[in-house]
Amino acid sequence: MNFKRTFVILLVLLLLPFTIKLRGEESKQIESLFTDIKANKVGDILTVMIYEQSKASQKAETKTQKSSKMDASGGPGIGSLDFIPLFAMDVENSNSFDGKGENIRNGSLSARMSVTVITVLPNGDLVIEGYRTVGISGDRETLSLTGIVRQKDISPDNTIDSYLIADAEIHYTGKGNANTGSRPGFLSRFFGWVF
Repeated sequence: MNFKRTFVILLVLLLLPFTIKLRGEESKQIESLFTDIKANKVGDILTVMIYEQSKASQKAETKTQKSSKMDASGGPGIGSLDFIPLFAMDVENSNSFDGKGENIRNGSLSARMSVTVITVLPNGDLVIEGYRTVGISGDRETLSLTGIVRQKDISPDNTIDSYLIADAEIHYTGKGNANTGSRPGFLSRFFGWVF
């Protein structure tokens, strides 16, 4: 009795890897007991950890100064108008300019989203694309991402950081009352454009 039970358990343990392999072939993905499942073909899903920060600063300063002075004089006047000098000139000119300009831009975006593999390139790199839309009280916030991922950069838990994505395009846009209310009115934009 004990021998039969041991034999059945041993038989099940020996056949287990074959059944797992067959199940993986049915679902068109090879599953292994020793490796993690990572995105590697069209249609697979990959999670992207977006941590983007950008900072740009530009400063310009111009300072010029110019000064000129000119004196000229002539002899006494002639005849009855001898009290009027014949020629006299005194010119003084001074010009200075001091200009400064500074432009600082800061931006940051943190998010986590899933994308789909849409193409596998000949070298094995994956072209990914994904969209995420969140609607709150009539406002819609949309996050879209496209780019190229190397398979070796994908973590064992099937995630990748956004800075490892080549040719990445990340767009974050919003539509709704909150977005419209944050924009200046038409007249403000017109006068800002004219002046």
